[in-house]
Amino acid sequence: MLVLASASPRRRELLTQAGFVFEVRPAHIPEDPRPNEDPIAYVTRLARQKAEAVFHELTHGPAESIPSPALYQGTTSVVPKEHPDKIGALAPEGSRSDHPSIAGAPGLDFQTWESANPQSPPATTKGPGFSPYIEPAQESGALASEGILTVLGADTTVTLDNHILGKPNDPADAARMLGLLSGRTHRVITGIALVTAGRTEVAAEVTAVQFLALSDEDIEAYIATGEPMDKAGAYAIQGRAARWIPRIEGDYFNVVGLPLALVSTLLASF
Repeated sequence: MLVLASASPRRRELLTQAGFVFEVRPAHIPEDPRPNEDPIAYVTRLARQKAEAVFHELTHGPAESIPSPALYQGTTSVVPKEHPDKIGALAPEGSRSDHPSIAGAPGLDFQTWESANPQSPPATTKGPGFSPYIEPAQESGALASEGILTVLGADTTVTLDNHILGKPNDPADAARMLGLLSGRTHRVITGIALVTAGRTEVAAEVTAVQFLALSDEDIEAYIATGEPMDKAGAYAIQGRAARWIPRIEGDYFNVVGLPLALVSTLLASF
C-alpha cells in the first residue's frame, strides 16, 4: 500500500496522472529551515520527517483514532525514465552536477550538488538532517509486520543564490520573491523520501527555471489572482506564471511539486 504523506492537491493529481494507486494522509510537522541549512538538506529532511511521521502514525497509533484516508487511482501506466545528466545552460556558473536529479538515493549513481554561493559549502550526502542510506525502521504494528506499507514524503522549495524561497507570508512577501526571480534563473528542488518497515530511501530532484523580466504591474496583477500565496517561490508553473517561463532544464513535474520519474525509479528499487 502506497500512502502519500502530503495534503498537496498537485502531488495527488500528479500521482493519479501517472497511474499510481495510493492513499492520502497529510503529515503535520514544522517546516521552518534550520539556520544556514542547505536547500537540498532542507527539503530532504522535511520529506523524510513527513514520511516517518505518517509511517509511525499508521503503525503505532490506535486504529480507532485514524480516519479512513481517501483512495486515488490513476489510469495510465508508469514507465521509469532516465534522469538528465546535466542541468545545462540555464545553470549559473559554478552550479552544476553530473547527476543533479538524484541527490542521495541509495543504489543510484549520483554526485553531490555544488552550491552557487561561494560562501556556502556544497551540499553533501552526509550531515545533519540528511541521511541517504538504508536503515531499519520500526517493525511493530500490523501494517509494518505485513510489509505492505510504503509512505511517500515530499517537499518542494525554490532557491536563488542558494537562498530558500518558501511560501510567501503575505502579498508583500510574494511581491518580494517575484521581484527576486524576475529576469533570472533559479532552481526548484524537491526532496523525496520513501519509508517502509525495512528501509528508508531519500533523494532530491533539481530543475533550473528561467524567468522573464517582470514589471511591477505584472507582479501586482499576478498577486491579485491569489495564485502565488500557497506556492513555494510565489508562483505556479502550471498556472498564470507559465507566460513568464520561456525555458526550463530538468523535470517539469518537479517544478509542479513531484518528480514522477524519480518517484517511480525509487519505488521500483523496493
